[in-house]
Amino acid sequence: MMLALRSLLFNILFYTNIVVWQIALIPAFLMPRAFLNRCFQRWAQSNMWLMQVIVGTRVEFRGTENIPEGGLLVASKHQSFWETFALLPYFDDAAFVLKRELSWIPFFGWYAMKARMVPVDRGGSITAIKAMSKKAREATDEGRQLIIFPEGTRRAPGAAPDYKQGVIHLYRRLGKPCLPVALNSGLFWPRRRFMRFPGTIIVEFLPPIPPGLAQKEFSERLQNAIETASNRLMLEAEQAEKA
Repeated sequence: MMLALRSLLFNILFYTNIVVWQIALIPAFLMPRAFLNRCFQRWAQSNMWLMQVIVGTRVEFRGTENIPEGGLLVASKHQSFWETFALLPYFDDAAFVLKRELSWIPFFGWYAMKARMVPVDRGGSITAIKAMSKKAREATDEGRQLIIFPEGTRRAPGAAPDYKQGVIHLYRRLGKPCLPVALNSGLFWPRRRFMRFPGTIIVEFLPPIPPGLAQKEFSERLQNAIETASNRLMLEAEQAEKA
C-alpha cells in the first residue's frame, strides 16, 4: 500500500513537473537552441531526483568513457518511458528520432521542433523516409548525437527483441559511430503501469561500433551487444533485490 501511495505521489508530481517546465520554458522560443537543450537536461535531472526522493529509485550510469565526441548514432534499449528523458544529461546536443504525431502535441511538439528533433512517419512513403534521413544526416554532421530506439517501441524486460530496419538504415546513411546503450529501467518503471519500484536503474554505454560495417554484421553486433548487456543488468538488479 505504501509503495502504491508513493507511486501515485510520484506520478502526480512528475506530470505536474512537466506542465510547470512547459510553461516556464515559453521564453525559450526566443532563445538559442542550446539554451533549450540545457533546460531539457535540467528537467530530466529533476525527474530522476523526484523518483529517488519519493520512490527510492536510484540511478547508476556506467561506461560514460565510451561516449565519443562529435556526431554520433545512439541506439538504446527501450523498456520504459524513463529513458526518453534520462539519457539527455549525457549528450551535449541530443536529437531524438520521434514519431511525427508527437510533434503535433501542443507545447511538447513545439519544443521538439524548436530543439530540431527528427520526426519520422513510421508508416510513411519512401519520400518521407528520405526526408527523415536527410534531417538525421544534417544533425550528425553538425556534431549532434542522434538517439534512436531500435525496437521502435517499449518492450517489457525479458521480451524477445524486435529490432527494426530503421537503425540499420541510419547507420548506413550517416557514416558515424553507433553507441549501443543497455539498461534495466523496465524493472522499476514498467510500461503501461502507474507503479514505480525502488532499487537502482543501471544504464550502460557500451563500446561504440565503428562506421562502415556490412549491414548483417552491424545488425548482429548491435543486437548482441544491447541484449547481452541488458539481460546482465536485469539479472544484477534481481540478485540485488534478493540480497
